[in-house]
Amino acid sequence: MGGHVTGAAGALADQLPEWATLLRAPNPGPMTLDGTNTWVLRAPGAEHAVVVDPGPADDEHLAAIAAYGPVGLVLITHGHPDHTEGSARLSELLGGTHVLAADPAHTIGGEPLTEPGEHFGGFGLEIRLLNTPGHTADSVCFLVEHGDERAVLTGDTILGRGTTVVAHPDGHLGDYLSSLELLSTYRGVPALPGHGPALADCGAAAEFYLAHRRARLDQVRAAVAEGAITAPEVVARVYADVDRSLWWAAEWSVRAQLEYLGVEQP
Repeated sequence: MGGHVTGAAGALADQLPEWATLLRAPNPGPMTLDGTNTWVLRAPGAEHAVVVDPGPADDEHLAAIAAYGPVGLVLITHGHPDHTEGSARLSELLGGTHVLAADPAHTIGGEPLTEPGEHFGGFGLEIRLLNTPGHTADSVCFLVEHGDERAVLTGDTILGRGTTVVAHPDGHLGDYLSSLELLSTYRGVPALPGHGPALADCGAAAEFYLAHRRARLDQVRAAVAEGAITAPEVVARVYADVDRSLWWAAEWSVRAQLEYLGVEQP
């Protein structure tokens, strides 16, 4: 789910890794940008692909994913419906392929993702789990390597355009800042996000996000000092330039910011 910054968080990637195919779901909107990105990963010459984030329960989109079969594994970056709603149907279309997520509620036929650094091999790719909570409690990213080429699949933790929402109370700003600090170590590694275009540098995008979040925290502190007490009051001051139709989403992030700053809500 996107925030209100409309530009890219860094330079766009010139091209995708040869083993990554983007299938964009037909669900564009203010929070999904151009639509949810489903990533199909297949190493050159490999029989089985790995799918990341099936997206919504759209029959044509799921059929397009299934056409890239056989698929050995489906991975989930986080449990929001625009990433997971089609999971069960896709698993059926693929003949029962396991779907693995951090949240057991979105895991089908296997064990939930619980161990940071966990590797998934056997598909000609090295896929490693990065534990990156914050956008939601169950948010994860995946570092994918093939030969000398690497990319980080960032889900909604880093978007290709704009900034993401910290989905309070499930999301937590302190966790999100720690996750961005982790992702900032992947300098020069492309980011394949859950929405928007691929970015050339995951680390640079994470640093951009960190600077943005710190600036927002300063604005929230100032709003509180000036007498804003409730989250809606802070939103009206800090997000005055944002379309009011998106203030409900901004309020999620503001509640997370106030919690992080230790400001009690009436």
